[in-house]
Amino acid sequence: MKFETDYIEKLAKVLADTGLTEISLEDGEQAITLRKDVVVAPVAPVVSAPVQAAPAAQAQAPSAPAQAASEPAKKGTPITSPMVGTFYKSPSPDADAFVSVGQSIKTGDVVCIVEAMKMMNEIKSEISGKVVEICVEDGQPVEFGQVLMYVE
Repeated sequence: MKFETDYIEKLAKVLADTGLTEISLEDGEQAITLRKDVVVAPVAPVVSAPVQAAPAAQAQAPSAPAQAASEPAKKGTPITSPMVGTFYKSPSPDADAFVSVGQSIKTGDVVCIVEAMKMMNEIKSEISGKVVEICVEDGQPVEFGQVLMYVE
């Protein structure tokens, strides 16, 4: 049997349309082998992609504490966010703010709420004093360690 061009083209189509990587045929003294090159993606790039994402997140986190460390001497003691979330100055949109600039607070007073994963987390003051600056607007996203307000 002689391998016809049409027959070889059909075999090539079968090879392309299926998951096969090689077809071999023998007929007496004739033999034909069709191979499809398979490119296997290296495993390392898949593993390194999440590793690259983590340093980017860590690179941003130190900037907020570094900023906080340079400013407290001028404005007082910072109250920072213990989590990533959304800052709210009051318990509901129509309620009064927990604190305002110039207001005296005591240790344990609720100063704001940070919403994280649909949970409202009350942020309590760890110091007593007077609020000298509120650094975040109502409804603004906040990062871990970001300064929310300063207390003297």
